[in-house]
Amino acid sequence: MKKRSTLKALLGIEHSILLAPMFLISNTKMVIAALQCGCTAAIPAHNYRTDKELRAAIMEIRKESSKPFGVNLIVNKSNPKYKNQLKCLLELGVDFIITSLGNPKSVIEACRKRKTKVFCDVIDLKYAQKVEALGADAVIAVNSNAGGHCGNMPANRLILQLVQKINLPIISAGGITNRQEVKEVMEWGAAGVSVGSIFIATHESCVSEEYKQAMIQYGKKDIVKSTKLTGSALTVINTPYVQRIGTKASFLEYLIHHSPLLKKYAKMIMAWKGMQKVKKSAFKASYTNVWCAGPSIESVKSIRSVKEVISDLL
Repeated sequence: MKKRSTLKALLGIEHSILLAPMFLISNTKMVIAALQCGCTAAIPAHNYRTDKELRAAIMEIRKESSKPFGVNLIVNKSNPKYKNQLKCLLELGVDFIITSLGNPKSVIEACRKRKTKVFCDVIDLKYAQKVEALGADAVIAVNSNAGGHCGNMPANRLILQLVQKINLPIISAGGITNRQEVKEVMEWGAAGVSVGSIFIATHESCVSEEYKQAMIQYGKKDIVKSTKLTGSALTVINTPYVQRIGTKASFLEYLIHHSPLLKKYAKMIMAWKGMQKVKKSAFKASYTNVWCAGPSIESVKSIRSVKEVISDLL
């Protein structure tokens, strides 16, 4: 096995654990709590409507901690703000940027001139090799147990495949709930872990009480993949409403999403509409709730602090 840096060594932190950036859910309180526990964390740039709000969030974290943290950036056409967001992140000197759902070339090139590291979400070897060639600092291997936009392969298969073929540090994302699982993926060759869903039901999370209770009420068997919201596979809880609307994109939605002429705009519109539905569900209870989560919610039994959840991982 090739010798490669751990996340701990890469960022100079105490533990190789990243509190994953979750759309709508991750906030400054959660990041600060993770940093205080010796881990790292990231917030999605998409959580902030304006440049001013994003800057304020970064400065709030910086005020409370000097430890390294990052920001997740959507780098495809569904995010027309990403160039301005990248400029903001570079000006404020965040420690790392996580790229998702697109070509990270421009981000890597911009960060190469600075001290900002770039971690790229990947779901397979082909894409991992591409971002390695572009100069990424690490890959986040998103497996089939991840919450939100998940991969297609189980963690062991994906990690072992990447370990054999690329030289970058590999951060495993998906399905982690306790210390033994962290130890296991590290033994497979992972540099660290990215953990998200089990932090939804925490005191620091600002989602609705109903969303948090759903993390306790439902389990692994209740998680389904839906292509109806954004066109890409998104893991959600199979509530009665989700069962009623179905999880497959309609024939018309499929045609629009895959049309060479309409694809560019359809993807942007579909992603925006889907995320609006998720946003409404996160903060307000109704019969039309769509709650994103991964299979790891099986381990969530109560609402706790970020510190208590991290203690399970240590």
